[in-house]
Amino acid sequence: MTAQTAFTLINPQTKALAFKIFAFEDDCYFNQQKNYNYYSVILVTKGKGRLTADFSEYEFKENSLMSFSIYQPYMIKAEGEFKGLLVNFHPDFFCIHKHHNEVACNGVLFNNIYESPLVQLQEKEMDLLTGLVNQLKAEMQNTAVAQYELMIAYLKIFLINASRIKINTQLLKALGTEKEPFILKNLKDAIEEHYKSKHSPSDYADLLHISAKALNRISKTHFNKTLGHLIAERIVIEAKRELYLTAKPIKVIAYELGFNDEFYFSRFFKSNADVSPQIYRDTVGFARANA
Repeated sequence: MTAQTAFTLINPQTKALAFKIFAFEDDCYFNQQKNYNYYSVILVTKGKGRLTADFSEYEFKENSLMSFSIYQPYMIKAEGEFKGLLVNFHPDFFCIHKHHNEVACNGVLFNNIYESPLVQLQEKEMDLLTGLVNQLKAEMQNTAVAQYELMIAYLKIFLINASRIKINTQLLKALGTEKEPFILKNLKDAIEEHYKSKHSPSDYADLLHISAKALNRISKTHFNKTLGHLIAERIVIEAKRELYLTAKPIKVIAYELGFNDEFYFSRFFKSNADVSPQIYRDTVGFARANA
């Protein structure tokens, strides 16, 4: 069996991981919960098993793409053979928020509470993405001029193609199934409009004139999450964006998200993100660097 190999770039200022490619040959690295301060994309070339992400479980097989946001908890348990590639990148290396107009992966690969983090790939799609990872790996070993710029360019191409594949897969899936129930669109619209002011499932049940029990059942059936988890994830995504992109005091972010008590907000954030708002800000880096 060939040795598992990792190629890593370290940020010289922070001494933290900037970018990493890891070729794995079993699930040892993944069979305990992971939640790191960088983005993760996994290409499963061989094997099948179960993925646990946030509060949901999914079955996967070979030729799968998985994508996880910063500090998004996940765990993988494979059944037998398990091979593939893991790509990690810190937002100091490449920020999906600041480059949203160039690489529209935010809300597609990352930070989409309504969709699974898992996508099934066709063989040609897997070949395309693994080829791009191999180009990134080759450039990591090349210390020539403009190495960083070329790596960013390859990463952008990788993320653009992965996003396109996921969008196309979702469209094909939608065409092959019954039309999404109208209540789902109303629920998503309501959460997007009111998540800063309405934090309780009963608030949305009242808005949509349906019982909280029935609305929670719909959420579990279609999003594989309880309504409470869905609302909490949406609040946390916005909190993370504010903590990273701005230098606003945590108290101000809490208030803007509908929390009058900063300490209650911090407990809420930690219970849903597994780290405190301050640790998130300190380890993700942008606000720290610009404070």
